[in-house]
Amino acid sequence: MDHDHYGDDYILDILQSVKTIALTGASPNPARPSNGVMGYLLSRGYHVIPVNPGQVGKRIQGQDVFGHLSDVPVPVDMIDVFRASAHLPEVVDEALAMNPRPKVIWAQLGVRDDAAAARAEAGGIKVVMDRCPAIEYPRLVA
Repeated sequence: MDHDHYGDDYILDILQSVKTIALTGASPNPARPSNGVMGYLLSRGYHVIPVNPGQVGKRIQGQDVFGHLSDVPVPVDMIDVFRASAHLPEVVDEALAMNPRPKVIWAQLGVRDDAAAARAEAGGIKVVMDRCPAIEYPRLVA
């Protein structure tokens, strides 16, 4: 996969096929991009589950927070990664250990690790990096 260029059809297929999104790095702070993107995705009908070990037991955007992807009690279609690029390999490790595995790992703007992406893709998971679904959705769907 060429992670420098994504076809609109590739992105659109992801946005239209996923329903449940685990958002890693979710923040309760309304000024943080992860909070705004989470609210946007919720407003578009996605089921968004915040994942942040520092916020376990709390709620973000009205949703219960989980500490790790392995703690999420429902199957996840997509993992939206609001963490630094250095953490993408561990997110991929967690995703590959999930059963069922998510269909997609979406790394936010500025988040990229080609080796981690290759491992995810080898495990059957689609990858998008350095993009934001809250930017792509209105461009392609709305």
